[in-house]
Amino acid sequence: MYTLARFFASDPQRHEGVRPVQIWGLRLFYFLMLIFVAPAAWRVLLTHNGPWDPLRAIAFAVWATYPALALFGLIHPLRWLPLMFFTIGYKAIWLAFVAWPLWQAGTLWGTQTGEIASSFLALPLLVAVVPWGYALRTYVAWPGRANAMAPLGT
Repeated sequence: MYTLARFFASDPQRHEGVRPVQIWGLRLFYFLMLIFVAPAAWRVLLTHNGPWDPLRAIAFAVWATYPALALFGLIHPLRWLPLMFFTIGYKAIWLAFVAWPLWQAGTLWGTQTGEIASSFLALPLLVAVVPWGYALRTYVAWPGRANAMAPLGT
């Protein structure tokens, strides 16, 4: 039980006070990006014939790049948090502007859009593993004011 409790407790000595469960959760999502998104995107890029629709080409170029960067996130999960912010952002925007209206109209499921939406439904888990306190201290606090946003008792 002690080991399990440590897994969910913050550790000020390692990972700047971020809970090990969040570190491993981040690593899991980086790994999933690497093994599921990158190969699919690269397959489309490498096997495409003929001229590209420019917007479709941009989408596949982004989908090939950001999960390839997830390799670095496996090694340094906190340094690569902006990659998670990007992932959360684009998935949330897509769900809000593409999937939500179709879902409200009752035309989402059973379509290719529905398949994509179902793959995005793990978004709350991704949001849950992001150490938001660390993110605010590191990416939002003004320089020299990082301690002002530190949790009480640290």
